[in-house]
Amino acid sequence: MIIGSHVSFKKDTQLVGSVTEALSYGSTTFMFYTGAPQNTNRQPIDDKLTNEGKELMLKNNIDINNVIVHAPYIINMASNNDFAVTFLKEELKRVEKLGMTKLVLHPGSSVKLTKEEGIQNIIDNLNKVGESKVKILLETMAGKGTELGSSFEEIKQIIDGVNYELCVCLDTCHINDAGYDISDFDNVLKEFDQIIGLKYLKCVHVNDSKNLINTHKDRHENIGFGTLGFANLIKIIYHDKLKDIPKILETPYVTVDDNSKERMYPPYKFEIEMILNKEFDSDLINKIRAYYK
Repeated sequence: MIIGSHVSFKKDTQLVGSVTEALSYGSTTFMFYTGAPQNTNRQPIDDKLTNEGKELMLKNNIDINNVIVHAPYIINMASNNDFAVTFLKEELKRVEKLGMTKLVLHPGSSVKLTKEEGIQNIIDNLNKVGESKVKILLETMAGKGTELGSSFEEIKQIIDGVNYELCVCLDTCHINDAGYDISDFDNVLKEFDQIIGLKYLKCVHVNDSKNLINTHKDRHENIGFGTLGFANLIKIIYHDKLKDIPKILETPYVTVDDNSKERMYPPYKFEIEMILNKEFDSDLINKIRAYYK
């Protein structure tokens, strides 16, 4: 099982810290941002920490080709602003310097443009960025506000317009919120294959959803506690056609009352255990709170 979660990438520990955190959850892969996802502030890559992190991965059988980096949310490739192009070029260089091979990217939002103009801007801007040793994975989106890439057809249109190969990251919460019925995932996967092609699918974000299908809200929920349900998510995680694809959890942190002060803690160690056992634990949230108190 190639499964892990979003982990931190801190200034002082960088890749070593990311790998250590992933291992503490029982992960066999992980995903990280090279800086805060909400901004473009970036610290220099420390080669020593990178090499130590790679050694730790090798020692614990984590394949570097299964590790995912996520571009910050602030990049909007659908805009007319050259900033997105400039920053993405630099981010790809950082990812390559770290030795990673996959970067997940939100396609962008049209904002005041038409959908067609926004999609064309994404295509034009990605062509300006140019091909890299790092593969860009377009993430399927929920369609919140003016988000683009909420349908397989829109993702395909972008892939076809760019003059080098793009791939895809499928998010279970997002496709539900965009209107795809994951309770019939075989059919969803068939549709994906017919429109985009399964060969382009390189990552799956495994998230439950707080929302009903087709509500376009993008609110993640812990595994088994949302509208998608544990059984449906297990079918996706263990699907034969996805067995060699990294699965990444981005579920919400759990609030813990720590000495009358609320703190947020990651659920991933417990969610991964639940997934590996294929058994839903309705008391999971309380167990997480007890563990971190």
